[in-house]
Amino acid sequence: MTTLALTNARLIDPETGEERPGGLTVEDGVITALHDGSGPGIDCGGLCLAPGIVDIGVKVCEPGERHKESFRSAGLAAAAGGVTTIVTRPDTTPAIDSPETLEFVARRAREAAPVRVLPMAALTKGRAGHEMTEIGFLMDAGAVAFSDGDRVIADTKVLTRALTYARSRGALVIGHVQEPGLSAGAAATSGKFASLRGLPSVSAMAERMGLDRDIALLEMTGVAYHVDQITTARALPALERAKANGLDITAGVSIHHLTLNEFDVSNYRTFFKVKPPLRSEDDRQAVVAAIASGLIDVICSMHTPQDEESKRLPFEAAASGAVGLQTLLPAAMRLVHAGDLTLAQLWRALSLNPSDRLGLPSGRLAVGAPGDLVLFDPDAPFTLDRFKLLSKSRNTPFDEARMQGVVRATWVGGRQVFGELT
Repeated sequence: MTTLALTNARLIDPETGEERPGGLTVEDGVITALHDGSGPGIDCGGLCLAPGIVDIGVKVCEPGERHKESFRSAGLAAAAGGVTTIVTRPDTTPAIDSPETLEFVARRAREAAPVRVLPMAALTKGRAGHEMTEIGFLMDAGAVAFSDGDRVIADTKVLTRALTYARSRGALVIGHVQEPGLSAGAAATSGKFASLRGLPSVSAMAERMGLDRDIALLEMTGVAYHVDQITTARALPALERAKANGLDITAGVSIHHLTLNEFDVSNYRTFFKVKPPLRSEDDRQAVVAAIASGLIDVICSMHTPQDEESKRLPFEAAASGAVGLQTLLPAAMRLVHAGDLTLAQLWRALSLNPSDRLGLPSGRLAVGAPGDLVLFDPDAPFTLDRFKLLSKSRNTPFDEARMQGVVRATWVGGRQVFGELT
């Protein structure tokens, strides 16, 4: 039996909402005891000890674009960022739309990644929006959810059939709620700023329109549904009504939309080009408040590696996306230091809620929960150097930013995968 004893920590428990001094014991990968923090074991020095982050929507570029990100590099970056479970997107080349491709991905993840990897599969073949995948076989092969990523299924009949079948199999569907016609080619959010910069833009209403359509289909089919990103104030009332009406719907938002706004692209730095585009400051504040209230359930990195060549282009032509596995925690700490969230509220969105949505036992400090843990200093300052990130791609908008929050150690199943504590 392998035993890990951690003492003198500041426990962050998102399930109870408490922050308290204490410690815990992990035996054979599972938490077996919580205590007052005294006694023998690894001294955590009063730092914060929390459940490991569960990150929904991570792109690992295997198969097809391994030069951008591999399971090994993504796993190392995740461990360094306190992320103990990554839920991978199916928007690879080729798409993860068959049991054979899914089994390849799962095998590569087991071989190379030091953290837990749970794969999503595509909802339609080739993510083309024409024919649904073999959802039952893909679930048998290990798919935890189904999504076409940022490709919106425009054919409502195809989507209805897929949702109906997913409902019959008890599958979770993850959708990207943007009206595809309005969103095509957009690099910024409509408004005075986009007009002054001459950037092709899309109205924030495109998100509301996409969400309204999908909510109607949820009401028709009864499927379990998670919105990958809600980024605008206009979409929040529709989400609130859907929840109040008892629909099985949850929603997430990326850390970039919580901490950045449209003015960050003022000098056309393509590392700030993400999808959907960065929103107004009013929208940013509205989604932060929605996280605090629990209306938006999940914070994710939306980790999207892009190589230098695809970003070193004019803003309109550059690829969308930013890496986020290693910067998720310090960026999220901006919300705590600003007084918008408590640490327990933050970890509810980073760990507990995504675990619950996926039916995982993680995300909590409780006897019987997995020993997936992160020890971090919430106040330690540093200046981010993108060339020190462990991802193969380093397209982060936080390059040279002053940040607070440093991961000191990460454990997966009681096994240390990052840090030097002994």
